[in-house]
Amino acid sequence: MKRIIITITIILFHLNAFAGGGWVQPKGMGYYKLSQWWIVADAHYTSTGEVDPNGTRATYFTSVFAEYGVTDRITGVVYWPFFGRSLVYEQVSGTTGEVITPGDAINGIGDMDLTVKYGLTKDARIALSASLLLGFPLGESSGGRDGTLQTGDGEFNQMIQLDAGASFNVFGLYPYVNAYAAFNNRTNGFSDEFRWGAEVGLSYKFLYANVRIQNVTSLKNGDSNFNTAGTSLFANNMEFLAITPEVGIIINDSWGVMANYGTAEYGRLIFANPTYSVGIFYKPK
Repeated sequence: MKRIIITITIILFHLNAFAGGGWVQPKGMGYYKLSQWWIVADAHYTSTGEVDPNGTRATYFTSVFAEYGVTDRITGVVYWPFFGRSLVYEQVSGTTGEVITPGDAINGIGDMDLTVKYGLTKDARIALSASLLLGFPLGESSGGRDGTLQTGDGEFNQMIQLDAGASFNVFGLYPYVNAYAAFNNRTNGFSDEFRWGAEVGLSYKFLYANVRIQNVTSLKNGDSNFNTAGTSLFANNMEFLAITPEVGIIINDSWGVMANYGTAEYGRLIFANPTYSVGIFYKPK
């Protein structure tokens, strides 16, 4: 029975952390994660969805994520990449060995997201929640010699999101599903966005696995010809459909580790290479 309780708890905590989730934290309870995310990209999606090569670029973020139940209905959420590194590798001629384009890099903090999530249902079969996210532009939006290195987008955004989630008992396994829809209001010339996604997963003993689908669609109502390069994580009018499988190990009822691999199945004005993330999470008793 204790194992079953731990398994269900970890599922719900994990869902809250990575998918937003229809669930909120109980009052006084929390969830905390330290993770490393990165991408090394030598190709990007153009504005027409084609894949073009580019000089190799990389971005690394070391981040903290925290959830805390203010009440049984209200959960506060903080996500902050407190260290970011954006770089472009030097390009060397394959025939002469000469440096065509020198490398460059910047280090700094990333943009911070603060979210308030409200549980619309309590102890219901389907967990519904509504969230308000505020994105604070703390990162560097124009760094390096040519101004193209970034650890943030330089705009203050506000996003409202609705989540619906449910979990089940199927022959001793505990799969869950979650779906969400969101509207992201952006400033400083960026186009607004419509977002949707879904997640399915299950846990067995000390292992869990899930798959997330995330979609971002630009409304293309921002300034024209503004930040339209695809060789960035922060381009205006970027769009993508990402699929991210993840696996994790539940060490005990308080600690666990995870790793995931993300791919963009479709995109516009975004890197075309996969992303990687590893982390460790903690749930106090």
